[in-house]
Amino acid sequence: MLTNSLTPKVISAPQCPTLTESNRVRLLKFVDKFAIAGTERQFMNLGRSLDPFRFELHFACLKRLGPFLKEIEASRRPLVEYPINCLYNHTALIEQWKFARYIKRNRIHIVHTYGFHPNVFAIPAAWLAGAPVIVASIRDTGGYLTPTQSQVQKFLCRLADCIVVNAEAIRQWLIAEGYNPEKVTVIRNGIDLSHFTTKTRAGRLREEMGFPQCAPVIAVLSRLNRFKGIEHFLEAATIVCRRFPEARFLIVGEGMVMNSPYRRELEDYAVRLGLGRRAVFTGFRLDVAELLSEVAVSVLPCVSAEGLSNSLLESMAAGVPVVATTVGGNPEVVEEGVTGFLVPPRDPAALAQAICRFLDSPELASRFGQAGRQRVIECFSLERMVQETESLYLDLLNRAGLRIDPHTREAYGHEFVQHKAVQ
Repeated sequence: MLTNSLTPKVISAPQCPTLTESNRVRLLKFVDKFAIAGTERQFMNLGRSLDPFRFELHFACLKRLGPFLKEIEASRRPLVEYPINCLYNHTALIEQWKFARYIKRNRIHIVHTYGFHPNVFAIPAAWLAGAPVIVASIRDTGGYLTPTQSQVQKFLCRLADCIVVNAEAIRQWLIAEGYNPEKVTVIRNGIDLSHFTTKTRAGRLREEMGFPQCAPVIAVLSRLNRFKGIEHFLEAATIVCRRFPEARFLIVGEGMVMNSPYRRELEDYAVRLGLGRRAVFTGFRLDVAELLSEVAVSVLPCVSAEGLSNSLLESMAAGVPVVATTVGGNPEVVEEGVTGFLVPPRDPAALAQAICRFLDSPELASRFGQAGRQRVIECFSLERMVQETESLYLDLLNRAGLRIDPHTREAYGHEFVQHKAVQ
């Protein structure tokens, strides 16, 4: 799944020993907090992998908390926090002013923000500070935003030089919402396949969860929110149990807070459905790769707002066949009838039927699992994501007037004049 260190890995080009501390690209990456969720995991993967001979990394956040915080702090890279409880009050303005000063004082070349709150907080401050390049990231179709929030984000993203999305479905949605199509760039998530090669001791998962050793395990790996459709997975589980009473079901993930009200609702619903001990909510797990080595089928039952799912990519990287809904970027990941099955959202019967097809035929499940791993290797590698991101950063700097040699990536000529604030 994820490495335990932010020690950078140079994976997209040979090292450039001629570069010095003074001419590396100073890149600041801004995230809400360091939770274990899709955006934060890709944020971390990229932070680990960018070429340290080309990029001097700075980190910023709105909340200095989350499971990944220790790793960030251990990396000894600069980390600044801008604590606010509202985006639109006096405190937020003060913190934005502090952030703008940080950009100027550290002569940041690129500010890259991730998600609604960092986009709205950091983009205007970066623009006023004259940051040469501003990159926003939008990684879902915004189902959780109010109409006002959507309009605010769209307005402020006009100040960005580029908006990075992780699925073509998001790009098309943004264009339909009125975003400038020339500014929207698709860079799909990347998975480090090295984490999905080691098998665990056979039966460890079943032993830990109290499952019978012969039980096929069907899993959902997802943050627990209402857009993920977990209740439809539980309903499908009751249907699957009629044909495979030995089947067991894992829900791996947590809500925005531990033991959230929605999780309690789901646990109560599982009891009412009669699943009993057949369904286990594990909360956050850092050993997803190990869990997947014992999973028979991985399911993503989301109903809306989905971007490009890390859980689907990780499942496929582990050689696990997948069942997903036809929402967001899922069809860009799952090749129907080759690496998995796609079903309509909010359709427990269709989910159950697809799961049962794999349980009925281990040979089919194995073939789909192998095809899924090959698809991740070819289309969703970490190396490809890092290379595309580095190339984008350097291209944007060139367009902004800070010239970068395409072979050595060495900055030369004058220091970029901070002209945006005076345009």
